[in-house]
Amino acid sequence: MLEMRHVDTFYGNIQALRDVSLEVNDGEIVTLIGANGAGKSTTLMTVCGINRPRHGEILWNSQPIHELAPHEIVALGISQVPEGRLIFPDLSVSENLDLGAFLRRDTQGIKDDLDYAFSLFPILAERRRQPGGTLSGGEQQMLAICRALMARPKLLLLDEPSLGLAPIIIQQIFSIIQRVNTNGTTVFLVEQNANQALRIAHRGYVMENGRIVMADSAQSLLQNDEVRSAYLGM
Repeated sequence: MLEMRHVDTFYGNIQALRDVSLEVNDGEIVTLIGANGAGKSTTLMTVCGINRPRHGEILWNSQPIHELAPHEIVALGISQVPEGRLIFPDLSVSENLDLGAFLRRDTQGIKDDLDYAFSLFPILAERRRQPGGTLSGGEQQMLAICRALMARPKLLLLDEPSLGLAPIIIQQIFSIIQRVNTNGTTVFLVEQNANQALRIAHRGYVMENGRIVMADSAQSLLQNDEVRSAYLGM
């Protein structure tokens, strides 16, 4: 479904990604783990077209997308839940969700997906007229996920969904990620909480200093001594 081939990404003269190659197959949850500053968020921003790779290519269903504008990439079926949520604080929950469906014209489909979003997080239905900025951190994360789902993506990119959340909310968020995947959406998950990420993923990659240094099944990475020592605190 998604493939990065030998991608280099820069911020000015500073190289953030170095020869990154990875793939996400239809129906999977794939996680990218690593320390803060390893290049994980840059990887997602490069896929989304926010950062253009200086070298290499990104393929979506075998077609190159690395020169497309971000909105064109969304239209192909790729949506991102950004780090820090980045909801619109002065807009209501419903208005935030409406913006997620901005590129769509299928009125009934949008209504169905709104019902689906509220079924995932019923608290959002209760708060639908409330400004997004008045929600708790966990509720804002729920809103950010549902806003991305309103684009009806084939691939959902999640950037640090557990950041700053209480453990009980983290468990709820990860449970919903699994449910979304079971319902047919492929997931590419960037996460510092390696233990949680690997427990729900099918496969994983480990990134250090902008490079992919390890790739394996999620179960194998959970049992890998280097991963356990560096990222799982074991």
